[in-house]
Amino acid sequence: MENPSIILRTVCPDQPGLVYKLTSWISSCGGNIKHSDHHTDQDAELFLSRIEWSINSFPINKLEIFEGFQQIANNINANFTINYSDEIPNVAIFVSKQNHCLIDLLWRVRNGELKMKVPLIISNHPDLEGLAKDFNAQFIYYDSINNQRSEIERQILNKLKFFDIKFAILAKYMQILSESFLNEFSEIINIHHSFLPAFKGSQPYHRAWKRGVKLIGATAHYVTKDLDEGPIIDQCTVRVSHRDEVDDLIRKGRDIERISLARAVRMHLNHQVFVYNSKTAVFD
Repeated sequence: MENPSIILRTVCPDQPGLVYKLTSWISSCGGNIKHSDHHTDQDAELFLSRIEWSINSFPINKLEIFEGFQQIANNINANFTINYSDEIPNVAIFVSKQNHCLIDLLWRVRNGELKMKVPLIISNHPDLEGLAKDFNAQFIYYDSINNQRSEIERQILNKLKFFDIKFAILAKYMQILSESFLNEFSEIINIHHSFLPAFKGSQPYHRAWKRGVKLIGATAHYVTKDLDEGPIIDQCTVRVSHRDEVDDLIRKGRDIERISLARAVRMHLNHQVFVYNSKTAVFD
């Protein structure tokens, strides 16, 4: 049985010799490096590193590896995470009525492209319950019109905890999550149907059409308390012309929404995204 890859992500103040210190420690563990990516943000004076490596000893002593690198991290004043390639997290998908992003994500999960489980789908409309059943996910509908948002969010948080959800995806979930909700559960990816920071908020395709734009976009980003302001993970664009109507923009936009969201989720699952200073570095 082959051991999973070990993914070490490190963020620390920039200084000489960091790559040597990291790779020397991996070598001392008997590790073989598969992928190695590094970046220095000169303005922030930060060094970011993602190293994926393997080790022959079986089974892997995860605690020993963590405690061993903790000493290195203390010496270089680093924040770090260690993950493993065989981790398959539980993920919740939030939806409203539109199904294109949900179908795409579930299809990619079923075909093994996205290494995650989707035990829970949450919606403020009942329309997509049958689709959830087709993919063996529990569908929970909350009436957002006749119930208070605070009570709905309290129930959702309980469900996320019950299903051991590691992160959530807003796949065209046309609701705003409160700051108090995000303080409890913050690891959330959203797909917004515009090339942010242009056309934030609702009906961006309608506003783009009125402006006569020649490109429209989709943006996958992490959710923060500020609407459509979260750190950007991925963006896609497609050309439009003066012949296109609003419906054409919406149709073209659905294609790039699916692509951008799937790419962002895959990079998040692969631990390729670094978030710092309200922005991201993505080692794709």
